[in-house]
Amino acid sequence: MKKNIAVIRGDGIGPEIVNEAIKVLDVIAEKYGHTFVYTDADMGGCAIDKYGDPLPQSELDKCLAADSVLLGAVGGPKWDSVPGNMRPEKGLLRIRAGMGVYSNNRPAKIWPQLASASPLKPEIVEKGIDFIIVRELIGGIYFGDHKTYEQGEKISEDVMKYSESEIERIGRIGFETAKKRRGKLCSVEKSNVLDTSRLWKSVMHRLAEEYPEVELSDMLVDNCAMQIVKNPAQFDVIVTENMFGDILSDEASMITGSIGMIPSSSLGATSNGLYEPIHGSAPDIAGMDVANPIGTVLSAAMMLRYSFDMPAEADDIEDCVGRVLSKGYRTGDIMSGGEGLKRVGCSKMGDLISAEIKAKK
Repeated sequence: MKKNIAVIRGDGIGPEIVNEAIKVLDVIAEKYGHTFVYTDADMGGCAIDKYGDPLPQSELDKCLAADSVLLGAVGGPKWDSVPGNMRPEKGLLRIRAGMGVYSNNRPAKIWPQLASASPLKPEIVEKGIDFIIVRELIGGIYFGDHKTYEQGEKISEDVMKYSESEIERIGRIGFETAKKRRGKLCSVEKSNVLDTSRLWKSVMHRLAEEYPEVELSDMLVDNCAMQIVKNPAQFDVIVTENMFGDILSDEASMITGSIGMIPSSSLGATSNGLYEPIHGSAPDIAGMDVANPIGTVLSAAMMLRYSFDMPAEADDIEDCVGRVLSKGYRTGDIMSGGEGLKRVGCSKMGDLISAEIKAKK
């Protein structure tokens, strides 16, 4: 099978981690008889430097023409002084909107090999951490009106807005995801304060009537933040709006041992998805060959599974990541806990995963 992949290497450690994911994809292609064609596209700070724009239309067009998009990371302090509407992160918002990827799915799963790296107490970790946060991605306060004006003093406004149809489409993703897992869906909002959350809650309960096999619960976002660290085993699927999902998914990633281990997929009405690790560009370690590429490698596995309908290939990558971890190999961010661990760099970790895939029959 031939697939065209748009590759956004981005800023900071982005090029390094993407290189390792491509290394793994090339081994998969050879092993399973596929052809992956890569088209480089610029977004973020590197696009600002090159074009004066965090995502020119020409680069977005490359992504829209591809079968899927693999992204490293964007941003960094180098571009802190550029106008707000031209910051690297605006490129990220623009590509999500341009591709129409309204559902971001972030698994929070602790690898048994990394249990000792979790900041949670062992008795909490032993209960298990295995849930998914389904985050609405192209609505809410990030995509609302933003303005700053003078009225005796500076005043800033950021508008959060949601329609019933926006809530319904992400709600259905939450219910459908729960159907395929353990049948539990937690809808997270702030309905004691926000009108958008009260609408969110009413739509979710209306949808629940169509999914009698799924157990729906409601939770206020502040309580959810506490429960994720107190008893993460209670969660199966969490569905929430854009800003709440952004914060909760970052929190969830840390209880699994390292933000560098967590992949994500962003999908809409088509199979052309956006796949990226959830961590940032980490410019302080860029070019040092110490970054953890596993989140990006696992994002590539998600791309194979959800956009290319290649579940066996995705399973192969995930299994071989586990094998490498079981042999004690670690990048610096996951070295804590355990004995006999062997520290490796970004490139070496990619080599090890690729070698496991080649060797595995």
